[in-house]
Amino acid sequence: MGDVAMSVPVLRALTAQYPNLKVTVLTRPFFEPFFRDLDAVSIFAADLKKDHKGVFGLYTLSKSLKKLNIDAVADIHNVLRSKILKAFFIGTPFVQIDKGRSEKKALIEGNVFKQLPTTIERYAEVFRGLGFPIDLSKPTFPKPSILTDNLQVILGAHTTKWIGIAPFAAHDSKMYPINQMETVIETLCKDYKVFLFGGGAKEVDVLNGFQSKYNNVINLAGQLNLNEELDIISNLDVMLSMDSGNGHLAAMLGKKVITIWGVTHPFAGFAPFNQPEDYTLIADRAKFPLIPTSIYGNKFPEGYEKASGSIAPATIIEKIKSVI
Repeated sequence: MGDVAMSVPVLRALTAQYPNLKVTVLTRPFFEPFFRDLDAVSIFAADLKKDHKGVFGLYTLSKSLKKLNIDAVADIHNVLRSKILKAFFIGTPFVQIDKGRSEKKALIEGNVFKQLPTTIERYAEVFRGLGFPIDLSKPTFPKPSILTDNLQVILGAHTTKWIGIAPFAAHDSKMYPINQMETVIETLCKDYKVFLFGGGAKEVDVLNGFQSKYNNVINLAGQLNLNEELDIISNLDVMLSMDSGNGHLAAMLGKKVITIWGVTHPFAGFAPFNQPEDYTLIADRAKFPLIPTSIYGNKFPEGYEKASGSIAPATIIEKIKSVI
């Protein structure tokens, strides 16, 4: 989800700087709302479970895509499916992203410790390869969405600053310890309205517990469709997220995003777009010197499970207060 969200600012810049381009994004149907404010972008939804499943399905997909009279393909994912599609597009310019796997391996193995090109920069490089250099230095973003009556009932009056908090991630090693996150929520809700984001039954239960325990805390997990969630995020004053998709959703909408990092590190290139460096709060490398232990947070040595807990709740609270 984060990878898809990071493509949005790049496509917004591309279509603004090359207004005569016709751009079609091939993606899963679920992600279509991400591109809703990009008027020059069309979506082709891939049905990877039925019509476009497997090699023969991808061949069917390629035939449908060729009917669009595509002049060039920008592959910003570079996975097995897109490699197979490339074979069906012989004769069409087809530029694939360089994911920098060797650089990232060196970062994980401790051979280098420096900022690598960001994912968004790598996306832009694909379009440069097709002859469309993009300037990302002055990004534009959509205006906050007008909230429906139903959402206004859920959210209540906007009489104070609105903070979004997305405390979960794909791997526990990327999450801030939930007891420390509760301290953050308990403190912030005294002065601001806090909206909680997540998904899955266990996450909903945890977040419902916070909502019932504290005033000015509203759990949105399990209540909204994706369009509604994006509408709310676009109206936040700041989003607090792990190294996970919600941070990228907020960033693509031009929101301020504070991120908490455990065993991963922004040097790998996955920090949310257009955020100051000090918006990334990183685990104490003096205590956990092997960080980053992996790119996705799925690998780490014993004792690193709660590395992000080395960031004091007070540090997070003060950072959020200083930003808003």
